[in-house]
Amino acid sequence: MILKLKIVLSLLLLSFKLCFSEKAIDSRIPEGFQKGTHTNNWAVLVDTSRFWFNYRHVANVLSIYRSVKRLGIPDSQIILMVADDMPCNLRNPRPATVFNNANEHINVYGDDVEVDYRGYEVTVENFLRLLIGRLPPGTPRSKQLLSDEGSNVLVYLTGHGGDGFLKFQDSEEISSQELADAVEQMWQKRRYNEMFFVIDTCQASSMYDKMYSPNVLAVASSLVGEDSLSHHVDPAIGVYIIDRYTYYALDFLERVEPDSRKTLGEFLKVCPKRLCISTVGVRRDLFRRNPDKVLITDFFGAVRPVEVVAGMDTNWPLKADGGLQNSSIDTSYKKPLQTSAVKFVYAHQFPPNS
Repeated sequence: MILKLKIVLSLLLLSFKLCFSEKAIDSRIPEGFQKGTHTNNWAVLVDTSRFWFNYRHVANVLSIYRSVKRLGIPDSQIILMVADDMPCNLRNPRPATVFNNANEHINVYGDDVEVDYRGYEVTVENFLRLLIGRLPPGTPRSKQLLSDEGSNVLVYLTGHGGDGFLKFQDSEEISSQELADAVEQMWQKRRYNEMFFVIDTCQASSMYDKMYSPNVLAVASSLVGEDSLSHHVDPAIGVYIIDRYTYYALDFLERVEPDSRKTLGEFLKVCPKRLCISTVGVRRDLFRRNPDKVLITDFFGAVRPVEVVAGMDTNWPLKADGGLQNSSIDTSYKKPLQTSAVKFVYAHQFPPNS
């Protein structure tokens, strides 16, 4: 009887703690925003194009990669697919670099880019297998999307597209129906909580037309019948180096911080027709939340509210037998903290007034 009473009291105490913790997290969400139900974030970033004249597509995907990484999604939860190796292309006058701006302000390839699928590994089959989780045995963890029912998944696609398809490697295509069915399999297998598609191709909106699974939001750089255009040329490199939609999306993301209150609704409006020239399309009928009340970091970041409930000094002096001394603690043994005069700051991808 006493044991049962102890178990009941323990369960009551645990439920009280969980309730208190939930309220503490809720209090950190700005008023007027809808709380997300996700527990982790994943990003699948895909460039599907080969050949030097498609340099801009590599710059597109690496720019988004750098932004989501800065906002908190670790490399272990980013799947980066790059169809061609522009940094090592013989035509590249700046070997081992990729720039997204004619000012060549920053090398977005950098020294800490982890490409998971490279070159001819970027295929329709590998992309679909990645989404639905049907990869061959022995596939490295870095090539797996290990999402679950608590995952918010961002999918960014850039390349050449048409009405109802997206080219891979200029030799095969994925259809909008294939993509829709893959998302449905993900939902049935509980591989996502919410998904956000960002598609920067010609006739991009056709890629989300067939989707029918719940909790999916999508934005496209162009409507059916429209081309998605490039932004500007770098004369030193000789090709267009970024697409218009991704340029303005990136300009928005550069002003987002991990604790930002900017919303998905704002992101959906980053490229009006006077800037993009094409018409940006949005599919929101499958998404249960109002994008105007959803934080942008619900998909582009991985912020975790953490509350410190207790502190412990592990440098207490010990007895010879390993126990704590009962006498008053002498803090003279502590060494003062060494503070560095060097300050590390994030280097913005765009230079001022670019």
